[in-house]
Amino acid sequence: MLGLFLFLVDAVAYLCAAILVVIGLGYFVVIGRFLYDLARGARDPEAPALPDADLPAVLLQIPVFNEPLVTEQSLRCVALLDWPKDKLRIQLLDDSTDETSERAERVAEELRANGTIIDHVRRTDRSGFKAGACAHGLTLTDEPFVAMLDADFRPPANWLKRTVPLFLTDARAGFVQSRCEFQNYETNWLTRAQGLIQDGHYMVEQRSRALAGWLFQFNGTGGVWRRATVEDAGGWSDYSLCEDLDLTVRAELRGWHGLFVSQPPIPGQVPDGIRDFRRQQRRWSNGFVQVAQKTILPIWEAPWPLMKRVMAISLIVHQIFFPVAAIGLIAFALGAILHGSFAPYACLLELILVMTLMVALGMTLTPYLALKRGAVLDYAKTVGSVPPLFIYLAFANGAKILQTIRGRKSTFKRTPKQETAAAGEAATVDAEAE
Repeated sequence: MLGLFLFLVDAVAYLCAAILVVIGLGYFVVIGRFLYDLARGARDPEAPALPDADLPAVLLQIPVFNEPLVTEQSLRCVALLDWPKDKLRIQLLDDSTDETSERAERVAEELRANGTIIDHVRRTDRSGFKAGACAHGLTLTDEPFVAMLDADFRPPANWLKRTVPLFLTDARAGFVQSRCEFQNYETNWLTRAQGLIQDGHYMVEQRSRALAGWLFQFNGTGGVWRRATVEDAGGWSDYSLCEDLDLTVRAELRGWHGLFVSQPPIPGQVPDGIRDFRRQQRRWSNGFVQVAQKTILPIWEAPWPLMKRVMAISLIVHQIFFPVAAIGLIAFALGAILHGSFAPYACLLELILVMTLMVALGMTLTPYLALKRGAVLDYAKTVGSVPPLFIYLAFANGAKILQTIRGRKSTFKRTPKQETAAAGEAATVDAEAE
């Protein structure tokens, strides 16, 4: 009986290790593509300079829920965007149940007096949460392009002029995603770790996937959609907690694609406490699983090149890392106890350790240096905190992800935003570090 149990433990350990290696190989491909683009001097798509008379009408949606000061600041910031006032409609999608609505309306009235078009949209319930609010907002207007911002993001004044004109150069561009940065990056070790990860996500993964023509996700903020794309893909859906990824996949399956631009970056916030961080990561992980369950087969059957299909699937399933890592660590620990040492797993553990180091460095070092985030010693301390943080998430969220795989429904829990410095200070033309 003991021998059978040991066999099963070994089988689980090796299976989990194999899955982790496959996930790591997916990141190796992304890093390889990033290095290739770096070597050939690849550049982001350039937006043509257009006179104001030729600029199209844009709807800017800002979904909010119980975020009074952050919402006020958001409205003041976007009112400074460099876009003809008669061609920019700001739509505050306000599902709040506290004083946010009253305070936001006062600011909206003040801005309207200066010519800013602001619609303060209230619903009787929060059905569909963010996806439901965005879908409802689209029924009220007809602008051909729809920009989206979470309430804590502060776009520089030239953001729309660097993104919206790109649609006029590419008839099948369904959305344009801008790089996001995080103004509370230096708050504590947790925000520094998240900033490091997010810099890698945007600068390495998002940009490389876009340049390669692979599926990459709309991040839910700091981006602009072509309304025709949203409608052709079936509109916003609330079955998943990652409504942005879901719409991205459906749009790609309909023959649309996204564009990515590194400049100007859109400053936002990351959670500065472990509880909010865990909640946010759990929402993303569960949402990715929900999307994966519905779209893996359509992606595999899509008339795309094999590499594009494989890389698309690697994107939507990579969150399985967390439960697999948790189960694998438990299996390795049990196996070591039964074997009397880790020796039977030594080679496998060394392989995983080396791959982890290579992925961590490949995804984060170049963005850290390019964006001048700090000293190399500070980088070493921050990157060293990432693997333990992921192990924590593996055990904290792994069980919830498995429940989602089995069909458990989750509710949307927003990530609290912190009050920021004076509104509008980020809404200046960036210094263009290109």
